[in-house]
Amino acid sequence: MLDTHARKYVQPSIEKTASFLLRRGRTPNQITILALIVGLSTSLLYLSGYPIIGVIVLWISGFLDAVDGTMARHTKSSPFGTVMDVTFDRIVEVAMIVAIAYLHPEVMWPLLLLSVSIIISMTVFLVVGAVSEKAGIKSFYYQAGAAERSEGFIFFSIMLLFPNFLLWSTLLFFAVELFTGIQRFIEAKRILQ
Repeated sequence: MLDTHARKYVQPSIEKTASFLLRRGRTPNQITILALIVGLSTSLLYLSGYPIIGVIVLWISGFLDAVDGTMARHTKSSPFGTVMDVTFDRIVEVAMIVAIAYLHPEVMWPLLLLSVSIIISMTVFLVVGAVSEKAGIKSFYYQAGAAERSEGFIFFSIMLLFPNFLLWSTLLFFAVELFTGIQRFIEAKRILQ
């Protein structure tokens, strides 16, 4: 929801960063890989006992994730770049869930439910994007929902910074992701029939 409706407020800084990196000869795929490395370091920082720095780094990786897409739209976007982008986003999320589960095995089942809800929501998202004839500014049809990347980062930030509320924040994240999957499925039925 935030990615769809609030992006216009941060897009100017994303555009400036994308232009700066393009002028320096960087490619969108290089920034996608950098976003992956930065995103994975979040989990390492969390495991090392630095949750605040981990959250800051997580948001930097998210910013880079937005920058690479803007760079691709200013150059020739590649289908493989899209595959890398979506895959690396999930790798960062999985790493976060594994790190949290490692430090807090008492919430293993809620984290498993969260993983399932992410899989369901992303499956619908990706299949609709693949079979839809609609296309937006991205290289596939981007199906908005209640939980997009920014909402995920907000939930992960809460989970990392407030371990006393980890059970409830995980269950709420699970519910929002599951709702998003259902929301996307219902929209898919409407637009694809």
